[in-house]
Amino acid sequence: MDNFDEIIKSSTPTLVDFFATWCGPCKMQAPILEQVKEKVGDKATILKVDIDRNQELAQRYRVQSVPTLILFKNGEPVWRTVGVQQADLLESKIYDHQYTKSDEM
Repeated sequence: MDNFDEIIKSSTPTLVDFFATWCGPCKMQAPILEQVKEKVGDKATILKVDIDRNQELAQRYRVQSVPTLILFKNGEPVWRTVGVQQADLLESKIYDHQYTKSDEM
């Protein structure tokens, strides 16, 4: 994934789903992420990263279990969790990090 670093450097929160095609819980997480994307629209970017195809990224962010979800803002991880997460929690975390004091400058 060539433009990963560019994408996560945005001031718009970026929720990254580190997943694997063979992972059952990852398959459960996928429609939840679709639901979140519909709800938050352009207030966040949702990005899926296949750990088998992007092993270097998975290693860089110490992904040991899937799904691992990491929320980035301005290139920095601001929240991280492992396992299937419900839409309301993900939306809440996105909205919590949508605006920060550094954005007001």
